[in-house]
Parts: sequence; C-alpha cells; structure tokens
Amino acid sequence: MRILCATLIGLAACAVPANADVKSSEAERLNAAAKVVREMRAAPDRAIPEDLFNHAECVAVIPGLKKAAFIIGGEFGKGVVSCRTGRTWSAPVFLEMEKGSAGLQIGGAEIDLVLLMMNRSALDKLLSDKVNLGADASVAAGPTGKDAAASPAQILTYSRSEGAFAGIDISGGSLRADKGANSDAYGSTVTVKDVLNTQKAPPQAAAFLQALGSQGRATTGRK
Repeated sequence: MRILCATLIGLAACAVPANADVKSSEAERLNAAAKVVREMRAAPDRAIPEDLFNHAECVAVIPGLKKAAFIIGGEFGKGVVSCRTGRTWSAPVFLEMEKGSAGLQIGGAEIDLVLLMMNRSALDKLLSDKVNLGADASVAAGPTGKDAAASPAQILTYSRSEGAFAGIDISGGSLRADKGANSDAYGSTVTVKDVLNTQKAPPQAAAFLQALGSQGRATTGRK
C-alpha cells in the first residue's frame, strides 16, 4: 500500500506541469499587456480598428519597449501572444522580439507594440522556431481609424507612444517563444503548440485574456 501511494503521488506531481511558477516579472508583463489592449480598444477613434481586431487570428503585445533597443547590437523586447480558439482565447505564449537591423532604428522613447496576426502562416512559423518579420511573414504598418482599409499583410503592427496609437513598420525584426518564461508558466515539457491548443492559462493571465475578449464578435476559430 505504501508503494502504491508513493507511486500515485509521484504520478500526480508529474501530471501538473502547467502554472508551474509564474514569476512576478512575467505576471507584470501580462498585466501590462492587458492594460495596452484595454486602452487600445477603449479609444476607437485613435486606436486599432475594431473590425481588424475582430478578424485577427492572434494578437501579440509587447509593452514598454524601448525604441533605442532597435539598433544593431541592441536588446530585445518581451511580450505575450494569444490566439482565438472558438469563442475564447488560448493560454498566452510568452514572446521575445529579437534585435533587428538598422531599419528598426526608430528613436529613443518607450513604446508599446501590438501585432495583429491575420492568418495562420505567421503562427506556424512561430510554432516551428521563430518568425522573421518581413521575410517569413509579410508585415505592414496597420491602418488606423474607423474607416481604415484592410491590408493584405499577414501581420499588421501598431505602436503606442504618449497615449496615441499609430501604424509602424517593424520589418527586419523577429519573434520567438520566450522559453524560460513559458517553462516557468507551463512546465519544461510543454510546447508552444500545446500552450496555444490545449493548455490551461495561468491565473495571472486572466486580465489579459479578458481584455482580448471583452468586446467585438467571437470568431469560429483559426483557419
């Protein structure tokens, strides 16, 4: 009986890799991303058009990014991405935006980035390794305003500085999964695909997921 109990306890411990240990810095990242989305969607006259947001397959947010990081030899930003799964949003994947080429030199102020992934192609690249913006997936500065026309680009990108959103071209950078943060949140054996398709979101992601789903219609899922 003691052997059986010990075995069951061991199996139970191995079966709970999710929500392993979301660090305070990762919780702050989720909360900052939630704030960006809430404020973005509360200002339709100067933010991302709701219709485009409603048709995005995935939404990535990189809050508090230093523009000065976008130089050769610079650092990279950290954010999160979630994708539609029926009428809800997936558990968020923690992201890193790698330093880019000289084309990403855009000043020295702090900005927030929002990326709308309009189809599965960009996501599939992220699942396999990383997305090279402009090479693996077409990227364009997102249109703004109520009557903004749709773009054929796979990823539409927006920046927010001093409270105002505007489209921004970030071709030359790349996105990849933040392995350390994802391991903290979901366990070291959980893949990015698992997180997006089957994983339960950590409690710290509640505000971010609520902000994504608080307005607009729900889609029927990723194509």
